[in-house]
Amino acid sequence: MNPKVFMVLRIAFGLFLIVFGSNKLIHFMPMGQMSEAAMNYFSALMSTNTLNMVALVEIVAGLSLLANKFGALMMIILMTISVNAILFNAFLEPTSIGPALILLLLNIVMLYFYKDRYQDILRP
Repeated sequence: MNPKVFMVLRIAFGLFLIVFGSNKLIHFMPMGQMSEAAMNYFSALMSTNTLNMVALVEIVAGLSLLANKFGALMMIILMTISVNAILFNAFLEPTSIGPALILLLLNIVMLYFYKDRYQDILRP
């Protein structure tokens, strides 16, 4: 793959993760209306500090991508967050699935760019 395309995607994804991860901690972007079920789930995540841990993982992954260190590892860890974001939006809040789809798509693209790093762990 073209290294310049990879660098642009890596930086854009890193910034995306830092902004949205920071928003979970600082709340500088307004939240839209949520269904009651989604709000109950979201409240449970906040009350158990799970959302803060997700935010920290996103911020660390974003910084990792910007610094170009441990990106392959962060993409594997971040895939769990991406899948959970898709499932949350698909079942509880389907009207706001856009950012979750972007997160998952960028995560998959970055996993593809790092595919050479995964060859040793994928051998039988």
